[in-house]
Amino acid sequence: MTEPTPSTDAAQALADATTAAMWVRDRTAQALGMQIVSVVPGASRLTMTVRPDMVNGHHFCHGGMIFTLADAAFAYACNSYNKNTVASACHIDFLAPAKEGEHLEAEAVEQSATGRTGVYDITVRIVGGKTIALFRGKSYRISGEVIAGLEQAN
Repeated sequence: MTEPTPSTDAAQALADATTAAMWVRDRTAQALGMQIVSVVPGASRLTMTVRPDMVNGHHFCHGGMIFTLADAAFAYACNSYNKNTVASACHIDFLAPAKEGEHLEAEAVEQSATGRTGVYDITVRIVGGKTIALFRGKSYRISGEVIAGLEQAN
């Protein structure tokens, strides 16, 4: 195992601080019972259990709940650099249903980040099982920082 470089340590510390600051304000993720598993620069993993109040008329997890989990993972990944970043577009493909009681995991991975724009792919799975949705988010950096005045990692 190789030791992280100081710049890697600084980038991770920035991602950790940004994640903590966002989580305190992320009332939607908290209300839906989401949990942050990990956030590293440009990537994240969140989980959520499908509760009885999250199912639709077919007794499957409502697509909006799956979208919200993927969108939250997207937000933590693209804001991990402490630069205010919002979605400019996103698309989701639902591949399979999720059922009440199942534990979902959304994994976001940065594909590109150039200038003010980025592209992130998010895979939503049943933990330990099949993929249920694929989400692609396009991000746009707006002015400001998640934590104002915090030094940026290079």
